Amino acid sequence: MKLTVHADGFEGHVKRSLVRAKRLDRKEKIEPEITLTFADPLDMLDILTAKRLMLMKVARQGKYSVSSLAAVLNRDPKSVRRDVVKLEQAGMLRTYEEVNPGHGRVRIVEPVARKVELRASL
Repeated sequence: MKLTVHADGFEGHVKRSLVRAKRLDRKEKIEPEITLTFADPLDMLDILTAKRLMLMKVARQGKYSVSSLAAVLNRDPKSVRRDVVKLEQAGMLRTYEEVNPGHGRVRIVEPVARKVELRASL
């Protein structure tokens, strides 16, 4: 699955939706994807900081808990946890709990898609 992030607001969303509707009317095959639309490129940059993009890049490489992500990124676990929550609220990451034998439960972080495209114009 692919995640595409746009920063062209409602107008861009409407244009893409009309194109998609026409393709569906023609019974064309449409690949499944997730699309996030921000109203403004600055709104997108508020969510997608350099550290959060690096976090997403590492999360795509395997199965990580928040603490293991923090260790790989050489960052404070509390900061990584805040970033994971922010990206999860934006729809770019998801988390789930897993049993950690002998240690209770652990929260696992995974991307919603393996491929991410960012599109913005000023």
